[in-house]
Amino acid sequence: VVLPGINDGTVLEHTCEWLEEHGAQGLILMRFANATEQGLILGNAPIIKGQQVQTVESFRDTVTSLRKKFRMKISGTPLWDPEIGSPFAIRHEPTLIKKLPQVQRRASIITGSVAAPFIDAVLVACGATIPTVPVKKEIACLITIDDLKELDLRLLEKTVIIPGRAFVHDAEAHEVLSRDGIDREVIRGPDMLTADAETSMGMTKDQVLAMELDGF
Repeated sequence: VVLPGINDGTVLEHTCEWLEEHGAQGLILMRFANATEQGLILGNAPIIKGQQVQTVESFRDTVTSLRKKFRMKISGTPLWDPEIGSPFAIRHEPTLIKKLPQVQRRASIITGSVAAPFIDAVLVACGATIPTVPVKKEIACLITIDDLKELDLRLLEKTVIIPGRAFVHDAEAHEVLSRDGIDREVIRGPDMLTADAETSMGMTKDQVLAMELDGF
């Protein structure tokens, strides 16, 4: 777990050096979360008052830089696995994109703010014209009913797809997303649409792409 100013920078490089010298084959870095939108769901934010937190983009760059310096596999969550290109590695595989069915109906996809642009890129390539609807929370599988309550219902179609592992009861999601008088159908997506760092660490690129192809 990387905390800026505490165990990042030179300290983190020394950690990587020590691990590699002692035979480690891989390292998963996790960005420290200190706010609700970063994934805290127990009402206990901040965990460390005043602690700086990296942006998702800055953390991704840290992972990329370290991977170039060491032989062992280094990946990070929420972003990314530099070797495989996940999450959502399929967006760089036009041959696989062509295997996906074209979008035929209108539906709103609710997801986390990190995944939203990646999902958009894949679905637009499949003919979608309805943008995904990101909640403020960054991680899709940590979405709670409170995140859904903050959405502007005017942005939603009559069919809504929520992450398969969202911490939300189906009936409660239907109630919250229909409270403007429009009876919306709420569907759960696949449990895993892509592979995060913890998952992809033990997978090949072909296995990750197969998961994504099946999910989409």
